[in-house]
Amino acid sequence: MVMGGRMNGKELIHAVKDHVATITMNRPERSNALTIRMIENLLEMVSACEEDREVRVLVLTGAGRAFCAGGDVEFAEHLETVSQHLRRLLASFHIAISRMNRMSKPVIAAVNGVAAGAGMSLAMACDMAVAADSARFTMAYSKIGATPDGSSTYFLPRLVGVRRALELTYTNRVLTAREAEAWGLVNRVVPDAELPATVNALAAELAAGPTLALGRAKRLFLMSGHESLETQMENETQLIALSSKTADFREGIAAFAEKRQPIFRGE
Repeated sequence: MVMGGRMNGKELIHAVKDHVATITMNRPERSNALTIRMIENLLEMVSACEEDREVRVLVLTGAGRAFCAGGDVEFAEHLETVSQHLRRLLASFHIAISRMNRMSKPVIAAVNGVAAGAGMSLAMACDMAVAADSARFTMAYSKIGATPDGSSTYFLPRLVGVRRALELTYTNRVLTAREAEAWGLVNRVVPDAELPATVNALAAELAAGPTLALGRAKRLFLMSGHESLETQMENETQLIALSSKTADFREGIAAFAEKRQPIFRGE
């Protein structure tokens, strides 16, 4: 994980090691606020991770002391064209989030500081989130008279319930990392100094797992919100039958019979 300053002046850094891809938002002097260029690059990087068979886990994090402070309010001096600006920005941002959420690989948010507005949306859109003690979460949209975006109205009520989602949106309440954990926004909270090692260990664990099965499980959970019980059970039947044809399934069964740890290859 890259948790420090810039590399080669890039505002978004994409690195792959041991089947784990890490995308780092790298504008620490602006709390990693997103520009159109960053969002378009994010879409490219997420798409590359989705297609790269060597990548089995994706980690999203921020450089410096913030995860992401939201969208850079670069349109403040051009309010007459702000509508077109927002449409262009969100076109790429929403596609990036959709691909990140739909990719058949685990996605982990390593929330190393403030996650506000679009930054909070990004953290919620990941499959799992690990937060540093210093992390803070706030919707922030109504502070500028805006409505939420970045998938937040989809994920927030599913994670915390509608009443709490409305409270966070109406009041811009800032949640501490521990409050976010208690509310179900993050999976775990660790001391700041332990965040890189914790996320690296989790990513390594998932990268060593049966990638195809994990991706299909993710797909099943995404389906479950709009399917009937019977349809969902049929989906389960279809996908476990499909998974039983994989090399990882055969390895898992063999390892179980031989009382050893399986060695999955994501195939």
